[in-house]
This record gives sequence, structure tokens and C-alpha cells, in this order.
Amino acid sequence: MVFFERASAAALVLLSAITVPVTGYTPASTAGTDALAAIAVGKLGVYYAQQYHAGNHTSCTLDNVAVRREWSTLPPADRKSYTAAVNCLMSLPSRNDPLTVPGAKSRFDDFVAVHINQTLSIHGTANFLSWHRFFTWTYERALRDECGYRGYQPYWNWGKSAFDPVNSPYFDGSATSVGGNGEEVPHNCTNGLPTGLNCIPPGRGGGCVTTGPFKNMSVNMGPVAPTLALAQPEPELVPVASLYAYNPRCLRRDISPWVISRWTTDKNTTDLITRSKDIVAFQTTMQGDFANGVYGVHTGGHFTIGGDPGGDLFTSPADPAFYLHHAQIDRVWWVWQNLDPEKRTRAIGGSGIIFKYENQKKSKKEIASSTPSLNLSFALHPRG
Repeated sequence: MVFFERASAAALVLLSAITVPVTGYTPASTAGTDALAAIAVGKLGVYYAQQYHAGNHTSCTLDNVAVRREWSTLPPADRKSYTAAVNCLMSLPSRNDPLTVPGAKSRFDDFVAVHINQTLSIHGTANFLSWHRFFTWTYERALRDECGYRGYQPYWNWGKSAFDPVNSPYFDGSATSVGGNGEEVPHNCTNGLPTGLNCIPPGRGGGCVTTGPFKNMSVNMGPVAPTLALAQPEPELVPVASLYAYNPRCLRRDISPWVISRWTTDKNTTDLITRSKDIVAFQTTMQGDFANGVYGVHTGGHFTIGGDPGGDLFTSPADPAFYLHHAQIDRVWWVWQNLDPEKRTRAIGGSGIIFKYENQKKSKKEIASSTPSLNLSFALHPRG
């Protein structure tokens, strides 16, 4: 929690950043979320001042603050530095035991393996937000400590690209994007929700990503719960028999304007922040009301990317865009927390069981005890 408070303390600076223009693309306004972020910064400043005068000092200063920036505001050179660090992580050997996790061939894959292992205890649960905050921070730290990246994890403010994601600086396929859409191949609608509601119309992708900095990457694990439905099924897209099996294949995407324009607009995000009066309402709305066909910004972001592994609940971190999406998830939580930092900073509620919200007063100890043994310690403590 402290890290992202530090990371966002300069949010006011971000509001004045100039978006790098992309030919033929006009970003939508994100004035609503930007205004809420500015208010949150002000309230956090007051809260820190009160804590300081009460004798609760912090080591965070303007000199050591870490700043996460929005992808489209980064200069082209900074975007390339980030994607180069991700490719570096893909080139480093895995720290996992190959007998236990045979599909993990790189440090990048190590993060995918942890997410696969813990999927059913970190989604629709009380620890969804905190677990993914730590997960994203650990990935950020690996980029910095192991690959020399000097920045911090950028985020994707979904609202900016809500009406033209394919031509946006996130997915336009340029050297300064996180890769383009997949090649257009015939495919059926995607069942984005467990209930089969709101079948996502086919986009203009579905095939391999052939443009951008990750055009040559290999997705090594999964699929576990595939959602991409090709007209001509590929053997490599059949669910693997073993969770950690080695199954190398290309990165596929099916960028969906249909999803992003319905579930991850600036209004979707501002409504989430302003209408959620407690942590249970906030995290439940964010993750989606599946029974009623509502994706929420979390699921909406994942199915904006779509494809394989982007549409797979278990293996989605194998698409590098995952981390920009979850940095934004973390930012939105941070904004919500700091609109009332005294009450919301440590607020937690819900269940340790996937999508079971009845037990709203589950303790932190109970939530921690529900986490499987395979964790992120390998990333924080290198071998040797």
C-alpha cells in the first residue's frame, strides 16, 4: 500500500502531461478520473500532515517518491525503454524447478506461473486488490533490479482509448506501443463471462500479433481457460492437461472496441469511484456483476485485449499488456482509497473464496491463510 501511495503522490504532475500524438487517433477525455485523482492527492496531503503532527512520520519525500505514469504521456524513448526491459525479462532464465513448472522458460514466465497457481484465490475475493498490487509491484521491481529499467510500471488509463483502442498508442503496433492487434482470422464470438452472457462480437483480430515490440514473443504456458473461439480450431489452443505444461505458441489478440466502449470508459471509472461507499461495493463493482451480464472495468480491460492468453483468467499475465491494465486497476483503487484515506487505506472485506461475497467480515488472517504455498518469494530473493 505504501509503495503505490508514494507512486501516485505526484498525480497532479500527470494531469499536465501532454499526450504524445498518434496519427489518426484522438484520445477521449479522462477529465473525470483526472479530477478525482487530483482531489485524492489533496486529501492524501492533508492526511499525511495530520499523521506527521500526530508523530506518525513517513520516509516518503519528494526526493525519493516513485512515480507511475500513464503510457500515452511517456516520451517515445521511455516507452521503448520499458518494452526493452520486458523483453529482457523474457530472455532471463526461469527460477522455477523445471520438473515442477516445465512451462516456465523465463523470468517473465515465472510471474505467469504464480498467477496460474493462485487464480482461484485471488479473483472475486477480498484479497484481489492487494494481491494484484503486490504482484504488479514485484514485476516492476524485477524490471528495475534485473533488467536495468529506470522508470516505474506505466498504466493504461482505459478511458483515453475507449472509442478507438486499435489505433491508440497502446495497441497501434508501432515500436512505441505494447504491440498491435492480432492478424484478422475468422472466429466466433467470445464468451467473456462464466455465464455465457454478453457474448463478445468478433473483433478484427484473433490471430498472431505481428507488429510491435512483442511480435516475436512466445507464450509458453496454458491455455487453461481459453475464450478465443477460432472458426478453425488450433491444437495449441486446446486447454492443457497440466497447469504448468510447456505449450509454446504466438501471442494472439482480438482488441475489442465493443467491450472497451461499454465497460471501461471514463464514466465507467468515475462512477465506480464515486458510487462505491465501502470496499466490498468497490471491489465487487470493479470485478463485475457477472450474473447480470456486467463486466466491470477489470474484466472489461482484459477482454478489450482478448485473444490468447489475454482472455484466459489463469494465464492473462502472459500478455505484456496485462501489467499496464493492472497498474490502472491499482491506480483506481488508490484514488478511491485516498478520497477518504483515514477510513479506506486499510479497508478490507469479502471472502477468501472466488466470487463469494456473503462473508463480508473475513479477517486479514483468514484471507492470508487461504493463499496457496507457491508465492512471489522467488522474485524477491534471487537464487545464489
